[in-house]
Amino acid sequence: MSEQAPIVVTVEESGDGRFTQTLHSGPHQLVADEPEDVGGNNRGPGPYEYVLLGLGACTNMTIRMYADRKGIPLDGVRTILSHRKIHAQDCEGCETREGKIDEIVREITLEGELTGEQRQKLLDIANRCPVHNTLTAEIVVRSRLSSV
Repeated sequence: MSEQAPIVVTVEESGDGRFTQTLHSGPHQLVADEPEDVGGNNRGPGPYEYVLLGLGACTNMTIRMYADRKGIPLDGVRTILSHRKIHAQDCEGCETREGKIDEIVREITLEGELTGEQRQKLLDIANRCPVHNTLTAEIVVRSRLSSV
């Protein structure tokens, strides 16, 4: 099996604020920042918001793709996500027992005349979206310095 080509994005300081970043992905340009209460200018979503936005977009796209392919009468899908740090000991079913862990809550609204079985299947499909799989699998981040 051949390896997939990497997705490459560029993030750089914008020079327009202490934390304001310019994000480039192909022809797309976005902005990330921190809220004013932590020293940012609040010119864009923060890093965790981008993680949630990516998961939400992938969730909705995966549900839509499956519903269309299977002829499920899905009129619309909306996902609301939240992130917080919680004490590991408070997490039922988690392997980690000490310190804090990240908790993402994903609330999915499915619109349309759907049976209970169709709703459950779409929830199961949401739990298999590629970004969800990435976030719940082992992740390796390799950092290296680039020569200027």
